[in-house]
Amino acid sequence: MDLLSNLPEDVRCHILSFLTTKEAALTSLLSKKWRNQFALVPNLDFDDSEFLYLDEGKWDTDDDDDDDDDDDDILESFMGFVDRVLALQGTSPIRKFSLKCQSGGVSQACVNRWLSQVLQRGVSDIDLTIEFEDDYFPPQEMFVSETLVNLRLKTEFGGIRWWVGSKGTFLPMLKSLDIDSWRFFCDDRIELMLPSFPVLEELRLVGVEWIDSTVSCTNLTKLLLSATGPKACRKPKSVSFDTPNLLSLAYSDFVAEDYPLVNMKSLFKARIILGVDEDQIERIRAPSNSLSDDDVVLRFGNVVKLMKGIQNVQELHLHSDTLEVLSLCCESMPVFNNVKTLGIKSDDDRGWQAVPALLRNCPHLEILNFEGLVHHVTDKCGDACDCIYRKEKGRSLKSCPVKVIQIKEFRETMKEMHLIEHFLDNFPCLKEMKICSEEYGPSQLRTDPEVFDLIMDMIEEYKDLYSCDVQLYEPCDKCTEH
Repeated sequence: MDLLSNLPEDVRCHILSFLTTKEAALTSLLSKKWRNQFALVPNLDFDDSEFLYLDEGKWDTDDDDDDDDDDDDILESFMGFVDRVLALQGTSPIRKFSLKCQSGGVSQACVNRWLSQVLQRGVSDIDLTIEFEDDYFPPQEMFVSETLVNLRLKTEFGGIRWWVGSKGTFLPMLKSLDIDSWRFFCDDRIELMLPSFPVLEELRLVGVEWIDSTVSCTNLTKLLLSATGPKACRKPKSVSFDTPNLLSLAYSDFVAEDYPLVNMKSLFKARIILGVDEDQIERIRAPSNSLSDDDVVLRFGNVVKLMKGIQNVQELHLHSDTLEVLSLCCESMPVFNNVKTLGIKSDDDRGWQAVPALLRNCPHLEILNFEGLVHHVTDKCGDACDCIYRKEKGRSLKSCPVKVIQIKEFRETMKEMHLIEHFLDNFPCLKEMKICSEEYGPSQLRTDPEVFDLIMDMIEEYKDLYSCDVQLYEPCDKCTEH
C-alpha cells in the first residue's frame, strides 16, 4: 500500500510548507498523488544560489570560458525552474513569494514578469533580494495591489526606484514595508508615498534619499529610517515626524537645521544617530561667540525639539555623534521622566559634553549601557568622567539612581579602569556592573599575562571595596543586556 498516497491532501500540503520550493518539487517523485502536489503549496521560495552552488566548486573554476558557459546554463536552469513552477500552479492562490537573485544573471524583465504573475494571483507577502547593475524599477502592478500585506525589497549595491507615478499608488492592505538599498529614490519627499498605505504599521527604509520631509502616519508603530543615500551630503533643513502611535524608532540621518513637528507621544524605544562631519564638530566645540550669525551649527541647537518630541520614551540609545550635537542644548535638555534604560555609544573622537545633562535629566534611570568607554576629552566633558580634575567631582552621578551598568567594547586600558572606579565611587545605587571585552580589537587580556593579572586584581579589589557586583566577561561569554 502506498502510505504516502493515502495521506489527506491538506496533510501533504502542510508537510510541503516546511520545505523550499525546490525541495517540494522533488517530492513529485514519491508517488502519483505527490506528482503535482507541490503546485498547491501557497508559499513559494526561490533562491538562485541553490542552483549556482549545487556542485561545490562549479562556480569557481580555472577555465573562465567554461565557467561563463556553466554559469549561463545554471541560470537558464534556475529561470526555467521558476517558470515551470508558476506555470504548473496556474491561477491557484498564493500567499508568500520569496525570491533571491544575487548572481546578477537574472534580468529585471524576468523578475518583474514573475512578480506580475504572483500579484495577479493575490499574493500577500513578497520578499525580494536582488542585485542588478542598474537601479531596479519594480513592476507597476506592485504599486496597486489590493492583497499585498508585507513587502520587502533588498539590494546591496544597486538602487531601488519607487514608481514615478507614486501619486497613483494605493496599497490598501499593506501593513509592513521594508526597503533596504544602497539608495532608495522616492522623489526626495517621503510624504508623497506614505498616504498610499492607509493601514501601514511597520516601516523600514534604509538608504532613503531625501532633503526635507515629514513622516506622517497615524497607524505606524515601528519605524526604522536611515537617510544615508548619496544625497546625504546635502544636509536636511527641516525634518518632522507626525506619528502619534509610534512605539519604536530607529533614526539615522545628518542633523537637520530644524525639527518643527515631532509628535511621538506613545514612543517606548528610540535609537538616534545624528551625523556630523569633522568641521562641524570643531565648530560645535568652539565658543558660540566665535561663530558667525549665519553659521548652520548655531541652528543645530534645534535638535532639542526632536528630544522633546521623544521625551516619553522608556529606552533611549544615543550615538557618539548625537552626543556632540546634544552638547549645544544641555541647558534646555528635556527631562526624560520615563527613561529606565539609557544607551551611550562612545568613540575616541567624540566627547561626552552632554552626558552629565542626560544623567541629571533621567531621574528614574535604572540601566546604563555603554558601548565603549574611551571618548574625546574636552574641557566641557562635565563631571560624568574623571578625565579632568574637578572640585565637584561626580555631582551628576550622585543624583542618578542607576542600578545596573553594562560596558561593552572594553579595551582593557587603565584609563577605562579609572573611569570604572569613578562610577563605583559616585553612583550611590549601583548594584551590578558587567564589563564585556572588545570582540574584534586587540585584547591585552588575551595577549599580555601581566595586564590580565593587573586588571583581574583591580576587579577583585573593587569587589572587596564596593557593594556592587563587578564581573568581567570575554566576548564569547555573550554578555547580554538586561
